[in-house]
Amino acid sequence: MFEVAVIEDPAAAEVSLDPVRARLLAELAEPASATMLAAKVGLARQKVNYHLKTLEQHGLVELVEERRKGNVTERVMRATAASYVISPTALAAVAPDPGHSPDHLSARWLLAVASQLVRDVGALITGASKAKKRVATFALDGEVRFASAADRAAFAEELANAVATLVSKYHDETAEGGRDHRVIVAVHPSITHDTPQNETKEF
Repeated sequence: MFEVAVIEDPAAAEVSLDPVRARLLAELAEPASATMLAAKVGLARQKVNYHLKTLEQHGLVELVEERRKGNVTERVMRATAASYVISPTALAAVAPDPGHSPDHLSARWLLAVASQLVRDVGALITGASKAKKRVATFALDGEVRFASAADRAAFAEELANAVATLVSKYHDETAEGGRDHRVIVAVHPSITHDTPQNETKEF
């Protein structure tokens, strides 16, 4: 089981968004049979079996083992991942494009960049899985508390200059066998679960 899987197929995305099937996927973080799941979700075993077959057809659950009980063969299933992300590829016709009106200070442009990140990394994971290889990536995730909007602006300027310096140092357009890499750096206000979103500060 993967920690995170990306759903790229529109039909699979539609299946995963059904409330009942989403609940079954959550329950199947641990292997279970239709009978076991029926007791947990309050549905008839036949109904659960129907949903499981649909999820299996779209690669969202997989068979772990089969157990023989009398004249019945019980299938034990498990989700293919602990959690899922739906790629913008699933909505290709309306997927965000960061190339349209790039504005480094726009939250919506940041969202478009993040969507592109999900799409691209999802495609890399899919390709790497088929080739049975790993994807070379790197990420940073942290928090910084600014005393003022001016401090935040100064931080953003210094960060942009530092990244530009590093890119200039290591970028080699003429390197034979080299591979291009995308660099994305984002800064946005943190969301805390104990603070209503409509009470977040302006700066």
